[in-house]
Amino acid sequence: MTYGPTEAFCEFTFAAGHQLPHVPEGHPCGRVHGHTWQVRVTVSGPVDPHSGFVLDFADIYQAWAPLHEALDHRFLNDVRGLENPTTELLAQWLWERLRPALPLLAAIEVRESGSSGVLFRG
Repeated sequence: MTYGPTEAFCEFTFAAGHQLPHVPEGHPCGRVHGHTWQVRVTVSGPVDPHSGFVLDFADIYQAWAPLHEALDHRFLNDVRGLENPTTELLAQWLWERLRPALPLLAAIEVRESGSSGVLFRG
């Protein structure tokens, strides 16, 4: 029996502050503030008949580890490439850094709160 692609994901969190430099004067996000960011990394592909995996979760955790180190308890504006750290640009930044290690990368979801976030599919 053959099935179509399967999606697998791992979820991560990190705490970081930021300030959005290009919002209108008086916008609350123009002030320094922080979030406990939630990130979902999704890969998609066929299930390997031998391992039973799309991709071993350990491989996703390993790809995420250096990004967690670069972002956790940091001021995102100081991270190279995140000088304007909107949620949208953060999702793209993560994609660019995860894609080489995760060729099956299908989506990056970044939430800055429980009710607001971005889904980026490269």
